[in-house]
Amino acid sequence: MVKPTRVTNRLRVLRFEHQEMTQADLAARLGVTRQTVIAIEQGRYSPSLEMAFQIARVFGVPLEAVFQYETD
Repeated sequence: MVKPTRVTNRLRVLRFEHQEMTQADLAARLGVTRQTVIAIEQGRYSPSLEMAFQIARVFGVPLEAVFQYETD
């Protein structure tokens, strides 16, 4: 059983705001599979810190504009 992550993200919103970028387009820019992008978007997978920075750079926003850490 996979433990849910407390990290949330705005990937879907950011993709839509950037000419409706597809998951496949984002995956190609990051050098990962579309399934990886889907898992990140759905909160089933937290990317490495390096990949998180790459994602933020793709959208030209700070890391905190993409990912948030929910506390209790």
